[in-house]
Amino acid sequence: EQGVDQADLIAFLLELSFHTPGEAYSLDTLTDDQTTMIKDLADLGLVKLQKGRKESWFIPTKLATNLSVSLTDSSSRKQGFVVVETNFRMYAYSSSKLHCEILRLFARVEYQLPNLIVGAITKESLYNAFENGISAEQIVTFLQQNAHPRVAEKIPSVPENVTDQIRLWETDLNRVEMTPAHFYDEFPSRLTPSSIEQDVFEAASDFARMHNGLLWEDAKKMRMVVKAEIHMLMREHLRGQNK
Repeated sequence: EQGVDQADLIAFLLELSFHTPGEAYSLDTLTDDQTTMIKDLADLGLVKLQKGRKESWFIPTKLATNLSVSLTDSSSRKQGFVVVETNFRMYAYSSSKLHCEILRLFARVEYQLPNLIVGAITKESLYNAFENGISAEQIVTFLQQNAHPRVAEKIPSVPENVTDQIRLWETDLNRVEMTPAHFYDEFPSRLTPSSIEQDVFEAASDFARMHNGLLWEDAKKMRMVVKAEIHMLMREHLRGQNK
């Protein structure tokens, strides 16, 4: 009734079901449509909203984390439907569009037949899931709990190399740190010979290293990246070199 696309609503509800109950998530990460939805979900008791001085958060309740189960029909809950192979290929024996949308949250769905969804778990699809707040452990648990009867009795029901890689990719993503920085590729000098410019570059590189601010350098092309915190010091240093 509010002009929200039904597919977007279902996708958001399913994404919400993967969130950790009781953990706060910033409202800034939501789209305009999702922000509209979240207010209605708060009225339904699926999330709690909190306001700070500068930021606002939503906190999923236990009811929200059960959405992926409650939205599926009873027959599909009685037995699993997903088979994951050691080559990361995934086969879901289901005709449910909802199942397909759930799998799209963390896998690449390649095509859908009347009773079969075929896809693959890829680094890119998992990174997208991680960025949307879905954890590796939640994905692994979902695959294990919904394993097809043909593989459910196996130990493990999901290949170990697949679950290990899912966790490893999450670790790799979390290992990346964002550091404010400045890029330098032109070094001032009143003299034009390249040897003088090289001297200026090397002195600047040493200066940044001395202040523990050098993040990256390419001596051949005379380029470097330094931490933002030493940017003003670097500017003063370069002005001194140009006198």
